[in-house]
Amino acid sequence: MSAVVVLVMGVSGVGKSTIAKALAERLGWTFQEGDGFHSPANVAKMKSGRPLDDADRAPWLAAIAAWIDREAAKGAHAVLACSALKKAYRQVLMEGRPFVRLVYLEGARALIAERLANRKGHYFPPELLDSQFAALEPPGRDERPIVVDVGLPVETQVGLIAAALGV
Repeated sequence: MSAVVVLVMGVSGVGKSTIAKALAERLGWTFQEGDGFHSPANVAKMKSGRPLDDADRAPWLAAIAAWIDREAAKGAHAVLACSALKKAYRQVLMEGRPFVRLVYLEGARALIAERLANRKGHYFPPELLDSQFAALEPPGRDERPIVVDVGLPVETQVGLIAAALGV
């Protein structure tokens, strides 16, 4: 099988890292946290309660795209957790890369807000959730997303994704 990169996307608090890690473990693939590509300035901005704008995200997306290309060049199979909220962001990561599959984690705002309120040790403050939903452009059919309800148990979500991927 040639390279496959699964891009697990959604707003903060939806469970991207949890699902992406669990999927990578199940498949024996590499896991990569998209937040790890943020600059210290981006992290500081979010910690201070200010949402990132497109200019803040451009170098972040470029770094993630470069990582995807490196993984593909190695023929690797990987799972990436990345918010990728806007279609334009996903285009940076997916255009010209037919081996990238999109998973959209979708859930009720109240459930996600509760998760954020209970999350410890993360720099993203719950007050920024509204900015995430304001920026969110759910993927369209042309992006061939695998859509998963985050209200389901982790194992169920991972199983649905694996089945949709055919692995």
